[in-house]
Amino acid sequence: MKVLEEAIQLRESGHLEEARFILLELVEQEPMNPSVWYQCAWVHDVMGAEGAAVPYYKKALELGLTGEERQGAYLGLGSTYRTLGMYNEAQFILEEAINEYPDRREFQVFYAMVRFNQKEYGESIEILLKQLAETSNDIGIQTYKKAILFYSDKLNQTWN
Repeated sequence: MKVLEEAIQLRESGHLEEARFILLELVEQEPMNPSVWYQCAWVHDVMGAEGAAVPYYKKALELGLTGEERQGAYLGLGSTYRTLGMYNEAQFILEEAINEYPDRREFQVFYAMVRFNQKEYGESIEILLKQLAETSNDIGIQTYKKAILFYSDKLNQTWN
């Protein structure tokens, strides 16, 4: 779809209002196209209109968005809910994404942020420590990987 590609290029090049205008028209013209809804959400998000992005993300997912776009919509919606202070909604969406895409670590990191916002500090740091230990190529982190993983869920425990 040439018009959708044009809108994406406009967004990517910083012509956000132009992209938004085109995408809002496309939503009206193609209301069953999940990619159009996703791109409309994305442009609102980039413009700092997070609240306006939410219904577009939700509709894109409801319409059966697939592939990388689906993953992006989950992350965008979860992150947007978090920035709006809608922590329970963010938790739900990110848990859904983690279940659907267990190998995509970015969902775990954003989930850790939500758990932090929910004052679940121990769980938040545990998630982040595990991600760090399992993904870092840093020699020091790798040297102590086993210890980092072991202590990740025992931060308040002491041994006498």
